[in-house]
Amino acid sequence: MRCYQVPVAGDAELSVMVAPAVSGGQREPLYMLAGGPGQAASQLAKLLNPLRKLNRERDIVFVDRRGAGYSNPFDCGMDEDMPVQLQDFVEQLASCYQAHPERPKTLNSRQTVEDLEAVRKVLKHRRISLWGGSWGTRTALLYQQWYPESLQSLVLDGVAPIDTKVFLTAQAAEASLQQLVEACAVDPVCANFGDWRGELDALLTQWTPEQAARFPDPFTGVPGEEPVEAWMLASAVRTALYDPGAAAQLPFAVHEARRGNLLPLSGIFGLFAQLEGSMSMGLTFSVACAEEMHRVSADEIASDSAGTFIGEAFVRTFIEGCRRWPVAPRPYAEPEPRDHPVLLISGSADPITPPVYADTQLGYLPHTQHLVVAGGGHINSARGCIPDLIRTFLDTPDTALDASCVADIERPPFMAAAYGPDIARPARVVEQGGEEQ
Repeated sequence: MRCYQVPVAGDAELSVMVAPAVSGGQREPLYMLAGGPGQAASQLAKLLNPLRKLNRERDIVFVDRRGAGYSNPFDCGMDEDMPVQLQDFVEQLASCYQAHPERPKTLNSRQTVEDLEAVRKVLKHRRISLWGGSWGTRTALLYQQWYPESLQSLVLDGVAPIDTKVFLTAQAAEASLQQLVEACAVDPVCANFGDWRGELDALLTQWTPEQAARFPDPFTGVPGEEPVEAWMLASAVRTALYDPGAAAQLPFAVHEARRGNLLPLSGIFGLFAQLEGSMSMGLTFSVACAEEMHRVSADEIASDSAGTFIGEAFVRTFIEGCRRWPVAPRPYAEPEPRDHPVLLISGSADPITPPVYADTQLGYLPHTQHLVVAGGGHINSARGCIPDLIRTFLDTPDTALDASCVADIERPPFMAAAYGPDIARPARVVEQGGEEQ
């Protein structure tokens, strides 16, 4: 890896990491754009392994945007100790704003794109391709609008189109959970848990203060200092749906919780403990409040939340947070047509950016190909044959991909008991008459 501090406008410096092409960089580099908004591109370095074949002939570039990662992070003191209760979180956020009232005005997507273009020039890259994940797809699509002449092609995983209100996530999360229910029902191990979705609904509606107080810490097994309320349970379920491996643990964990054993459900919390602090919250709210929440109405929130397990639990954090983070709206212009080749990647069970967004909100892009991973969650670039398809697309972007291998990507096995999936499941035997035994 080569590491740089690149000066940009406003007396700022950006942290840039480059994984040089093994063969010397014979093709245009691929810039990696992180999500959030608030995640640092340097946190995507783990993708270097699945993209190692692509790295043979291309530099892979990670630019930490202003306010994230190693580019003067604006984390509001929440990098390691995130307040558990919403009111405490909002109060700490408000104190952060009051201490830095000018900085939120300087963090936005336009600035991020301008900085990215400045880095391209400093690194002397003529044209670049962009990989964006989640909110990074929004950044990539805006870069395509504003600097089309600098762009070769796009790879967008977990697509957040410019016109889509992606913080309205409740219906997407509900559809993702329903896909998990359906997959469980036809699995011989998972089906034994019966109506675990009904048990989840009962847990969320009948959760008691006593259960909240004795909910075990995922790392110690003893009750934590802060009670775990029902909305936190719902949020943990929603977060688990991002990752098919975590989602595969939900039926067992919910089934056990309904019977009084809260440890497996606590383990779900532990799976994502490292996500706390991974977002620079000052950056997150500066962008989200100005560019997303200002265009979301109360009626839309109510409609999206109705009849879902998550309700307003996710969006409520932004509703309350943005009230204490007063930044001016920054609306986007209507996207103009662009001819760049674009590879879209979606998981059919993505709880925040479902495939329908890519299918219906990018009509101004005539040269797209769309890979949909059945049962896939949020971000699928490292799964199965997807890395090879990304490489093929970038090498020959005007050629239709043979994407038949995507059908071979399966959900991870469901958790059967405390120690994981059933690894002793008997193989299927088909006799001559065609009867399965």
